[in-house]
Amino acid sequence: MPELIADIPLYATFTAIEPLNKGWSSDKKYRVETAGGGRFLLRLADISEYEHKKAEFENMRRVAASGIPMQQPVLFGICSSGKSVYLLLTWVDGEDLQEVLPLLSKTEQYALGLEAGKILKKMHTLYTTSPSDDWLNGYGAKLDNYIRNYQNCDYTFEGDSILIEYLQNNRHLLGKRPLCLTHDDYHPGNMIFTADKKLSLIDFQRLRMVEPFHAFSGLCFPAKYSPRFATGQIHGYFDGEPPTDFWRLLSLYMAAIAVNNLPWSVPYGQGEIDFAYEQIADILRWYDNFTRLVPSWYPRDHTFNEAVIS
Repeated sequence: MPELIADIPLYATFTAIEPLNKGWSSDKKYRVETAGGGRFLLRLADISEYEHKKAEFENMRRVAASGIPMQQPVLFGICSSGKSVYLLLTWVDGEDLQEVLPLLSKTEQYALGLEAGKILKKMHTLYTTSPSDDWLNGYGAKLDNYIRNYQNCDYTFEGDSILIEYLQNNRHLLGKRPLCLTHDDYHPGNMIFTADKKLSLIDFQRLRMVEPFHAFSGLCFPAKYSPRFATGQIHGYFDGEPPTDFWRLLSLYMAAIAVNNLPWSVPYGQGEIDFAYEQIADILRWYDNFTRLVPSWYPRDHTFNEAVIS
């Protein structure tokens, strides 16, 4: 380990280095403590990732400068005698919100969702583009890959033709949309519940310019175990009820997740394949085989009122 990071400027102050294995990133991750009592997250990637990681670090600095609660970027550079690139980030104390959320009251879950929605909205105001067909062209090509990968996959699921047809019939919704800088892996698994019961964002590897409502794709996770959080996030973002085009695009993204789930999961083994089948079943049920636009986990009367979320 020392030979990999000895050329990082702060290395001489490191007093403890603990490897971390959580998450899906290919980065090598370490929890670092320094002689001055500082705690940091160190991420290492191959030097071939230099430009990507540089952009990630610079975008994190832009978002952090806005005051959004998040892990702070500290240092970026090359280490391991030119073989690796590193990011040094502040360590955020607290608990994984994904683990804590189901243990909280319904009111607390909803309130944290509101907070998450407001944070996301603020992030989306930092850097935006005018509506264009860039998203249709870029994400449309991704949809083609999702469908092709599924059709070449050894695993199938009942209802696949419904989803593929839905994607083909609704992909035009991707046209004439703005883009914005967003986290784009935005869900409780990438949020820390701090000691003062607030949220702090982590894991910005997918920070990039996307269509704003695509940032809600992460609702496929909390909608299952905390629909109140998911509803709160929507209400917090829109300051109430969302427009119809939000529901149209969200359903399209959920269908895309379902189609891509099995091809994505296969390399990770049976556990992830089983999870993929479970998530596909959830999505089909929420949308009643895509005969409804608003998912079933959202309050039936759609009012901005905690009383209905009980």
